[in-house]
Amino acid sequence: MKNIVFVLLFVVLSSGSCEKEHEVIRSFCYWKTDLNFEKEDDSLIRNLNVQHMYVRFFDVDWNPYAKEPLPVATIRDIRLNESNPEITPSIFITNEVVLQANKKQLDSLAVRIAKRVQQIGVNINETKADKIANAIVYPKDYYKQENYKRINYDSVKAIELAKLKVDFKEILIDCDWTEKSKNSYFYLLQQIKKGFSTAQVSATIRLWQYKYASKAGIPPVDKGLLMCYNLTKPEDFSTKNSIGTSEELAQYITHDQYKLKLDIALPLYSWAVVFRGNKFKGILSDYDQLRNDTIKLKKSSDSKYVLQDDILVGQTYLRNGDEIRIEKISEDELEKMISIIKSKIKIDNQTKVTFFSFDKKYINDYGTENISNYYARF
Repeated sequence: MKNIVFVLLFVVLSSGSCEKEHEVIRSFCYWKTDLNFEKEDDSLIRNLNVQHMYVRFFDVDWNPYAKEPLPVATIRDIRLNESNPEITPSIFITNEVVLQANKKQLDSLAVRIAKRVQQIGVNINETKADKIANAIVYPKDYYKQENYKRINYDSVKAIELAKLKVDFKEILIDCDWTEKSKNSYFYLLQQIKKGFSTAQVSATIRLWQYKYASKAGIPPVDKGLLMCYNLTKPEDFSTKNSIGTSEELAQYITHDQYKLKLDIALPLYSWAVVFRGNKFKGILSDYDQLRNDTIKLKKSSDSKYVLQDDILVGQTYLRNGDEIRIEKISEDELEKMISIIKSKIKIDNQTKVTFFSFDKKYINDYGTENISNYYARF
């Protein structure tokens, strides 16, 4: 009997030791000009146990007329309804900005970035504070003069202080810098860090920047977000899938020597790339009308189709004979990509695994159970 108990105990302990030692931080990218969650969005956040979101606050582009970098496309509204994921402000800076701007302009830009992030943070807090104010339940004797004064004063003071307290833990800077622009970009990152003394500053790392770190350089930030998608240009007619393939990913993640702690970003979207006479005509992000029309869309290969009639998709006019390449990362390919990443990059319970992007259409297309399994695979 003692031997049987010992064997069972050994099996239990052995099986426990094989369990994962970490759970990654579940994250999504949100890349639209409005963030206004509905109940369905809240439900998806809860079902997926999403703890974090990179939210695009604004872009910075080079203005050729003013000959200076200017913020554009600032997010207009952030209302998370019942959800409360941690938010990391994300700022996209075009490579043209760091190629054209001088040091004085970069100094000024860093200050303006900090101010704009602060202001958007205050706007978010005002929305939260208004919700808190509307939810306050006052006691029965609230309208007695002494209680009215005390409770009203305390509540207003707490809400006003909450509006002003902007304490983002991290700021993400997104720029596809080049070997030629890296010095200016790295200088800008150093200036940006001065404006966020209590927050970490992170930077996106493209796959070529990871593989060829000696040429691209290592940005002077606290950590990086490795972008494991958009490996080739969609306008290339011969491309199989410009969003990415596991075979291409393996050609870039070839070492484990990158000198920054890395979070991971993977694709969770699809689109239709349109060609006319083998020439690129554009990208359709909403192509359900096409995908469901088996009469007007004739399959020519695994991912390519030929249009059989003139058709209006949204506000895009397509012609008979146009070739459509439907691009999406299959479940099998995503599993392979995760294995490749894990083989070279250290993953722990501080690692954010982020999917691009948070959109009900894409999430429902892949399925919440599958997406949860992708997180769990790390």
